[in-house]
Amino acid sequence: MLIVSGPSSRSLGERIAQLLGVRNVEVESKVFPDGESYVGLRNDVKGEKVAVIQSTYPPQDTHLMQLYFLLQAVGRLGAEEVTAVTPYLAYARQDKAFKPYEAVSIKAVIRCLEALGIRRLITVDVHEPSIFEDAAFAFQNLSAAKALAEYFLKLNLGELWAFAPDVKATKMAGEAGVIFRTPHGWFRKERDRDTGEIALKSIGGIEVKGKTLILFDDIISSGGTTAAAAKRLKALGAEKVYAACTHPLLMGEALRKVLQSGIEELVGTDTVPSPVSKVSVAPLIAQALKSEPET
Repeated sequence: MLIVSGPSSRSLGERIAQLLGVRNVEVESKVFPDGESYVGLRNDVKGEKVAVIQSTYPPQDTHLMQLYFLLQAVGRLGAEEVTAVTPYLAYARQDKAFKPYEAVSIKAVIRCLEALGIRRLITVDVHEPSIFEDAAFAFQNLSAAKALAEYFLKLNLGELWAFAPDVKATKMAGEAGVIFRTPHGWFRKERDRDTGEIALKSIGGIEVKGKTLILFDDIISSGGTTAAAAKRLKALGAEKVYAACTHPLLMGEALRKVLQSGIEELVGTDTVPSPVSKVSVAPLIAQALKSEPET
């Protein structure tokens, strides 16, 4: 197997190649004066199994096009089998039509990947895995919950309790709870689709008073959900609140907003490079690449 590390995931790709003990194919990339992207391989991949590592965090469109170009290049150069590894997959949250006549964006991304002939797609904590059930390639969605939970265990913070800021994140909190060996809790939230305002309606699972809680979520983008959850938990008597996410997009003032909400520390993974990307998903991805895709 060869690893091709795209422009958005050079460090992550290098870590994966080191863990697997395989060659990391060098990629040349640049942006032309008119804004168009260029990528090219500096090594042959003919007859090889190739994994292209390219996360598609902002600027999403640029990183997606680079991914498509790399997949086209390794296919054209005669790779025997191609796996696309997109730790953060852009447009995955647009998985249904929320309003009449709008595009289901992730379906367009899936069709492009199919057309490029990949055998397998690997993601990490993608928004809705079921959207890939009808794809023409094998699909594997990895969870970063265990790796994030283990990070907090190493801090020796005492007894820890996982908490989800909304029902959607309960699976991730539940996986972390297994590592903590404690039950997990959650909020039920409602978001106004026009204003974007979030209301936390009720709490479930555990009593939070006096506990050290870790908020788990797949994505922190604006920081609004995490900040609202932290403030509510502190108001309910939580001793300390930390936050963990797989994809720390942290757009604009999100990091400041989260930290000012009473969060002790925010920790993310390196699916998206950021100041809080303290946990690597390289071991998860390397392990997945060792296994044969399910068909």
